[in-house]
Amino acid sequence: MTTLPRPTRRRLLGWIAMGASLPAIAACGSSPAEARNFPLSLSDAQWRKRLTKTQYWILREEGTERPFSSPLNDEHRAGTFLCAACAHPLYSSKTKYDSGTGWPSFWQPLRGGVGTSTDYKIGYPRTEVHCANCGGHLGHVFDDGPKPTGKRYCMNGGAMSFRPA
Repeated sequence: MTTLPRPTRRRLLGWIAMGASLPAIAACGSSPAEARNFPLSLSDAQWRKRLTKTQYWILREEGTERPFSSPLNDEHRAGTFLCAACAHPLYSSKTKYDSGTGWPSFWQPLRGGVGTSTDYKIGYPRTEVHCANCGGHLGHVFDDGPKPTGKRYCMNGGAMSFRPA
């Protein structure tokens, strides 16, 4: 038989404080990218009509696909990776590398391809990457990538398409 810890005054106050802070944490989870104006701005209904369910979930609801699930993870031809929502150029295949994470990774975006914002969805700040044209969520950038930038732009393959050179 499992026994639960005895409720003490300290535990009770901790639970109350945690419950009171949940709305603030949830509010931090909303993306600053969503609140900004972008060159391409569509209604929710228009995005739903334009995108597949998976694309909508990733690009508009900031979902994350399972690692190793995107065919773009294994794309090695010369070309350009585009936003799946608006076809805006994001990354050159010349900057793609195998990070071993299971998501398409790049060490540098194309000039004007992406924007960044801070998200707190998992309780600590991360740098979110979004399309500079439509604001669609692409993934996150980390400081553990290869030279020359030291960056790892870890992108959802479902948020992109590929145009061969």
